[in-house]
Amino acid sequence: MRWLWALVLVSTWAAVARAAPAPVVVLSFEGPIGPATADYIHRGVRHAAAEGAQLIVLRMDTPGGLDTSMRAIVKDIIASPIPVASFVAPSGARAASAGTFILYASHVAAMAPGTNLGAATPVPLGGSFPEDKRDEKADKGDKADKGEKKADVLPEAGALGRKAVHDAAAYIRGLAQLRGRNADFAERAVREAISQTAEEAAANKVIDVIAVDVGQLLEKLDGRRIATANAQRTLQTRGAPTLAWAPDWRTQFLSVITHPSIAYALILIGIYALIFEFSNPGLVLPGVAGAIAILIALYALHLLPVNYAGLALIVLGLGLMVAEVFLPAFGSLGIGGVIAFVVGSVILIDTDSPGWGVPYALIGGFAAASLAFLLFVGTVLVRTRRRPVVSGSEELIGSEGVVMEGFEREGWVHVHGEMWRGRSDAPLAKGERVRVTAMNGLTLDVVRS
Repeated sequence: MRWLWALVLVSTWAAVARAAPAPVVVLSFEGPIGPATADYIHRGVRHAAAEGAQLIVLRMDTPGGLDTSMRAIVKDIIASPIPVASFVAPSGARAASAGTFILYASHVAAMAPGTNLGAATPVPLGGSFPEDKRDEKADKGDKADKGEKKADVLPEAGALGRKAVHDAAAYIRGLAQLRGRNADFAERAVREAISQTAEEAAANKVIDVIAVDVGQLLEKLDGRRIATANAQRTLQTRGAPTLAWAPDWRTQFLSVITHPSIAYALILIGIYALIFEFSNPGLVLPGVAGAIAILIALYALHLLPVNYAGLALIVLGLGLMVAEVFLPAFGSLGIGGVIAFVVGSVILIDTDSPGWGVPYALIGGFAAASLAFLLFVGTVLVRTRRRPVVSGSEELIGSEGVVMEGFEREGWVHVHGEMWRGRSDAPLAKGERVRVTAMNGLTLDVVRS
């Protein structure tokens, strides 16, 4: 009888297991792709594996972002043991620039109606690459020899631009071949910055599915067989529970501090706070706050593509501005410091992604504020050094007192309400006023005032 009950329980458990498909984890992000996005997706893939998910839906709406962060996300998707379906949604969203690369790298590419992808040409911070100074006729001849079309490379791109464009084109073509998608459009999206709507992308085999929302996407993916990094999986997404894994406090914190303007401001505020602490020892709070701000800024800059020569120029510029206060350089140190500070700030973030540089207005504002702040602090320090001593043994030098009893060599004098042993080369009478010239131990050298 027991074996019969065991058989019933096993059969019931198997039926329940078949009836309840594995969950689907939904990751969502909007805005530029940066270190915080890469960290969020990396941890999201691990979270999905821990939840035993059968599919990860990466819902996105992005104008692009950092190349380093995009490549980190692509590596996580390719290595993921769980299929990843990138879904450009809701309607009105886009997967431009770096988003197009992520879409091509995913096991499933999906878009909502009214969305678009493409425009994946690398663009430098200034908006265009420096022009090539070669002879135009020779350049056309080279293209004719190689069979290239004029539109293969954007006309304003010089040698540096062609290098970046060719690298990005080869990268996205490799992703297209890996997933069996339209490689020609992928390359044109890089070389010619073209875009397509969801309907055009589906017709040209750029994407796999058009769906209104995640629910419809899961309905359409049910039964699809997908090859992951280590196995073949058949999706059972019809009626599967969805688990939304929203960005936590860590992702939100990283997204704030890794914004170039925030990281730039943090490191300068930290330096200002330390200078203020050193000029006013004992306040403690500015020193603690400054140290924390600098450490957070350095962590953020570690995650960003930083040009350390720029960071060194910023520190050098601040040092020169400080030195101008104490050295009679007639403005040369201060002017050189401002120049070094501005140049270092401009080249601090080393990336070809627009929107990730430090705004010129912010640089100019901080340069002016830095010069004004350091001049103010330096003026305060100079005034403090020139201020007469008001306490301690040094303050006695130059003070006046009265002779208590007449003496020829040593006697007693009254200075600042205290009795001191006095010494004088000339005889002094009782009641004479004297001035302190030196202090030797507990004996004051005095002269008639």
